[in-house]
Amino acid sequence: MSDTSDASVADLALPLVVLGAVGALAGYGYVRRTRRARTRTTPGGSAHPAHSASAAPTTPPVTDLDEQSRSLLTEADNWIRTSREDLDFAEARAGSTAVAPFAQALRDAESELSAAFRIRQQYDAGIPADKASRHHALAGIVGRCQEVGRRLDSEAPAFDRLRALEGQLAEALETAETRFRELAGRVGTTEVVLADLGRRYASSASAAVTGYPEQAKDRLVFATTHLNQARQASDRGEAERAANDLRAAEGAVSQATVLITGVDRLAAELEEAAALVPAALTGAEAEIADAGTRVTDMPPGEVRTTVLHANAVLAAVRVELTSGQPYDPLDSLRRIVRAVTPVATGRSGVLATAALCAARSTTTAAADFVTTHRAAVGATARLHLAEAERVLATGTPEDRPRADELAQRAREIAEQDVRTHGNPHAGADGHASGTAGAVLGGILLDGTSPASPAGSFGGPETRGRRGFSAT
Repeated sequence: MSDTSDASVADLALPLVVLGAVGALAGYGYVRRTRRARTRTTPGGSAHPAHSASAAPTTPPVTDLDEQSRSLLTEADNWIRTSREDLDFAEARAGSTAVAPFAQALRDAESELSAAFRIRQQYDAGIPADKASRHHALAGIVGRCQEVGRRLDSEAPAFDRLRALEGQLAEALETAETRFRELAGRVGTTEVVLADLGRRYASSASAAVTGYPEQAKDRLVFATTHLNQARQASDRGEAERAANDLRAAEGAVSQATVLITGVDRLAAELEEAAALVPAALTGAEAEIADAGTRVTDMPPGEVRTTVLHANAVLAAVRVELTSGQPYDPLDSLRRIVRAVTPVATGRSGVLATAALCAARSTTTAAADFVTTHRAAVGATARLHLAEAERVLATGTPEDRPRADELAQRAREIAEQDVRTHGNPHAGADGHASGTAGAVLGGILLDGTSPASPAGSFGGPETRGRRGFSAT
């Protein structure tokens, strides 16, 4: 290796020492388009041969289609999350104008996936009801997910040419290394921020990001290993190997960014919530002051019971607020909103603001968790998260508590998925430090070894482009 490369290795290692080491929507026209797409792209990255003229068409059983739709929702969501990370690095080097076609492809894919999630939400709610329409709904979900992959794969070759990592490694490495060093310098500060949250607020307030600095360090250990390996492979003239190591490092840096930013964002959200709690209490009291005369769509007895419960909740929050003891301001806002909403008539706009503050924090935190643990998170958690994001983006202020509940449930299910999945590579001999986290985060396409191909912009055909045979 050259002296320059040795210096780069040392530069990258130093920060780590500092770190500490519905159914009709899926009608015939769409199904036909799906069949065309299926001949090109399938969930596993293989192409289905066209049926021969003599072959009788077959319809998969609903149970098989149900399972396929859930699997594809998970895969398509991962394709989009991985593509988004790769696009970010491409934009940093080439600029927004150069990546505009790929950003549009990503938006198109996101729109298809959003529609697929929505159809699945309706399906799980029993809509449509008749068997034939439900079968069409599942086919529509499969087709839309396959369209996500097709849309991304259609732009992937041009995207690879834009990035041209094999021919522009020096510049791309410099971009990744710059981000790496910036993050390495932030981890210590993030640890201080998290410790401060633990002193200022109840433990529940920072529970969503507990352990994030350590996970960020883990990703950065993986990143520095692969950045150094990329430089070494480049010096040996192994451009393809160097590009794969660089992609792996970039994925780790992206996830470290999510983890570190998540702590800083939560600190700001708690500060905002703490400032809002007194006003929310006052607004809530105004809402229920004469609810008995203003609320006409609820039996009088139910109104009285709801108001009594709301008063008890508001009194408990006031005690927390004045006790001088640490409390969870986001949870306080959540409790105020949920207690008063059944009898609220919109007199106080502060309740809508409080609901938005809580729902936005919960939803973003759930999305961050899915992104950084996506190899283990299944379809159910993603369905709840997608619906929370949809409700938050398009719903009314009255819908915000529901978005908050959906996001909370998404996080709970995702955490259960991770516990159930485990990580067979954690502490395994022969694996580079940080590989376990990279596997869990879906940075490596199969996670069977540290040399596994790294994910990049594209759909199921990415596996073939990165050294896998179609299966």
